Amino acid sequence: MTARAGEPFVLPRAVAEAEQLLAAPVPPAGPTLAQGDPVTGEWTATEGAGFRIVPLWEGDPLTGVYAPEWNDAEEAAEAHLASLAQELDHRWGPHTTVTLHVPLQRWQVGGPPVEPLFQALFAEDLYGDLTVWGPVGAAGPGGAGDRWFAVTVGHSDGDAPLVLAALVSDRPVAAEQP
Repeated sequence: MTARAGEPFVLPRAVAEAEQLLAAPVPPAGPTLAQGDPVTGEWTATEGAGFRIVPLWEGDPLTGVYAPEWNDAEEAAEAHLASLAQELDHRWGPHTTVTLHVPLQRWQVGGPPVEPLFQALFAEDLYGDLTVWGPVGAAGPGGAGDRWFAVTVGHSDGDAPLVLAALVSDRPVAAEQP
């Protein structure tokens, strides 16, 4: 669960948060650390060497939900992702898609290590493909150089809510090779 539980998806807010995330500093080095709300412990952000990941929206829990309501929940999450991607395409140019199946498989079976960014995504149950822009100039207070920005939708299990998350990286976000 994230600290965004119960908030409706609002496209202008998501776009503003994307632009703020793009301009905010990221740690140049150090361990990957997940942060939680001090009161509830719900996930608020994860930072690591060169990246930051934050939730933008969380759907309703799917406890006891079956088709067609399950399909409706997935379609709503994908529609939020698509509307945000379309708006960011207008601002930053066309996006690319980075699939996560190769690093996810390696992470699950304990194969060769995966990048800390991908490990951080998987630790928050964000297994969906990444919709990526970059490099995008990071302007504004604290902004430094070109950044890569991505959004994804994921959820941990059948009862967990779907989560739309965003990330910014000061390094290219690209698919790992098998």
